[in-house]
Amino acid sequence: MTDRTPAPRPLSEIASYHAHVYFDGAEPRERAAHLREQIAARFPVRLGQWHERAVGPHVAPMYQVAFDHDVFARLVPWLMLNHAGLSILIHPGTTSPRRDHLHDGMWIGRPRALLADRLPEHTDTPDQRGEVNTQPEATTVI
Repeated sequence: MTDRTPAPRPLSEIASYHAHVYFDGAEPRERAAHLREQIAARFPVRLGQWHERAVGPHVAPMYQVAFDHDVFARLVPWLMLNHAGLSILIHPGTTSPRRDHLHDGMWIGRPRALLADRLPEHTDTPDQRGEVNTQPEATTVI
């Protein structure tokens, strides 16, 4: 290891994860609504509000799904198989929102543009999940 190689970042930097589900137009919005219902029925997450227009760094309508570490291993593979052709950005929630969205995230479906100048470099507290607002059905097969 050279002096230029940064030390590995600890997983403890990640407070939670976010998935941004993008849609443009009536038909993709219907698919996004159906996906949202399926997520709520299967996973303990916090479903964010609908944004019918571009907001913040996002250049298309979207909603956010926030979730904890223990949900990641089930939700993300499920989204990979069931994203209905929608674009989804999944990123960690740390104290570096710009890096989280632009460099440390991953895309399911087609990557979308993000407005970097609307993301702060650093915050004092990491992006949190917030209170879970879904009630998954215990009998639903994931």
